Amino acid sequence: MVTGLPDIATLRNAAFDAPLEFDPGDRWEYGISMDWVGKLVEEVTDQSLEIYFRENIFQPLGMKDSGFLIGSEQKRRAATLFNRQPDGTLAPAPFEMPQRPEFFMGGGGAFSTPQDYMRFLQALLNGGSLGGVHILRPQTVAMMMVNQIGELNVHEMRTAHPEFSNSFDQFPAQPHKWGLSFDINEQPGPNGRSAGSISWAGLLNCYFWLDPVKKVTGAMFTQILPFFDAKVTSLYGEFERGLYNGLERT
Repeated sequence: MVTGLPDIATLRNAAFDAPLEFDPGDRWEYGISMDWVGKLVEEVTDQSLEIYFRENIFQPLGMKDSGFLIGSEQKRRAATLFNRQPDGTLAPAPFEMPQRPEFFMGGGGAFSTPQDYMRFLQALLNGGSLGGVHILRPQTVAMMMVNQIGELNVHEMRTAHPEFSNSFDQFPAQPHKWGLSFDINEQPGPNGRSAGSISWAGLLNCYFWLDPVKKVTGAMFTQILPFFDAKVTSLYGEFERGLYNGLERT
């Protein structure tokens, strides 16, 4: 990094010494704010995020394969990372989040499975509950899906490390806002989702959206770098269009 500080993904506390790029409220920028929120949760609860998430989210929802720390059996089942080569082929590469971290990331770094993560998305779609288990109040979930940045807009994130990520903008021709950790499209999405849907993504080309109007959620999971891979996002769009076309037929 330009500052000489470790990247947040190293899970070293020194990453929090990074200086502000601008005064809060001047503009929207993707950064480590959710990791700061994770620190606040640990301070308020006097628990690590590993324990807090396990006791208040993962175990209640039956997400048995989710957490920051993984066992030997889970490690054997971890999906292989692939790097996209210049000729379009995929080459396997080593990848693992540090298992002796100085802190747990509020904004990422946890392991999970598609089945587990879909349970979490279903809980959000149901206003914070699933199968009679309540992890959030409906009012809290509703607040998460409301614009929290006023007149500011989410904008393209220009890549500083092309080996890890391409430049990223989910809705390049549309204004979109930010809720409490979600991108909000103010106009109908190009592949079927309603205006007011929320979405985001993970570094290894994992994507999800949640449509509170049509009451549907979807996700796609891969293990590919760099992020915002053209072939993956094209398939993601096809998947979304197919899902909504199916809903219309039924």
